[in-house]
Amino acid sequence: MLKGIHPLLTPDLLKVMMEMGHDDALVLADANFTAASLAAGKPVIRLPGVSMCDTVTAVLSLLPLATDVAHPVAFMAISGQTNHYRSALQREVMALLEPELAANQSVEAIERYAFYQRTRAAYAIVLTGEKQPFGNFLLRKGVIGENLQP
Repeated sequence: MLKGIHPLLTPDLLKVMMEMGHDDALVLADANFTAASLAAGKPVIRLPGVSMCDTVTAVLSLLPLATDVAHPVAFMAISGQTNHYRSALQREVMALLEPELAANQSVEAIERYAFYQRTRAAYAIVLTGEKQPFGNFLLRKGVIGENLQP
């Protein structure tokens, strides 16, 4: 254990988050997600038994979200529902994410198979113990630092 680091952030997950560059994507996936096949050699970090909300809280404690895009966060839309439908889990996770978004940003709903395509381009996948289907989110990493000097 280290001071100031959320206890759910494993050494492997910390390493992946440190290696990620600006605009790299990290997928936070539910327990049913096809992580191994979609990762195709990219890191898959396993957090068995850990809920999505706890995972999001831990990741956001260190990972800055991208500020230069309209949608730094995406989630898998639920098949057979309208684009505006959100499950209880999705609403709960979005409540955790909203304070991290700039005024001109929002969370993007992505159709299931399009979400799989974005996952193939992601840097890594975190496979949680979340049992709620369609509990999958994609976070784009931002930057930290000082403003540009004139």
